[in-house]
Amino acid sequence: MSEVDPFAKARQALVEESILPSGVTDQRVLKAFLTVPRHEFVFPEYTDQAYADGPLPIGEGQVITQPSLAARMTQALHLQGNERVLEVGTGCGYQAAILSLLAKAMYTIERLPALATSAQSVLRRLGYTNASVFLGDGTKGLPAYAPFDAILVTAGGKRIPQPLLEQLKEGGYVVMPIGEDRTRHELQAGRKMQGTLHLHNLGAVYFVPLIGQYA
Repeated sequence: MSEVDPFAKARQALVEESILPSGVTDQRVLKAFLTVPRHEFVFPEYTDQAYADGPLPIGEGQVITQPSLAARMTQALHLQGNERVLEVGTGCGYQAAILSLLAKAMYTIERLPALATSAQSVLRRLGYTNASVFLGDGTKGLPAYAPFDAILVTAGGKRIPQPLLEQLKEGGYVVMPIGEDRTRHELQAGRKMQGTLHLHNLGAVYFVPLIGQYA
């Protein structure tokens, strides 16, 4: 007899009560959020809050993104399953796990060694074998693995770093919080068409600031 997942109902409630009402309709995205065990990516003292629709501290002054917002960002990448995806800002690795279920290969960069090490450990332990964690300046991207079909930036900045734009494939999608203020941003989603990025605004958000050479 298989072991019953004690958090399955909590994930179901999260999707039905928070993610669906936020406008997420992509069935593959919804299934990923029903599948990935968010409680495995947070500190033990926050396990009982893992499936509430809010951010949680993950150490190093960083937070795990609110699930409904993470789902909206994920949906805006329009993943079909055969893509190569780049994430800038690994954090605890939860978003990387979500993306790994939706793409062929996903690459994620974290500038803080403790977070990169922890995320890599959890992702490996849970079997997300197509998610690769790199330590470094995410604003530089990963030119050795480019081009990417989709790029997700999980920190806010004044503009999308030029190296990321160059590493985005023609027809590819990018999502990033953009704004002049260090903490108040507009979530922007765009597609690269004929070398030009066409962006549209998905609403106001609050993210930690993007740090790096091209931030």
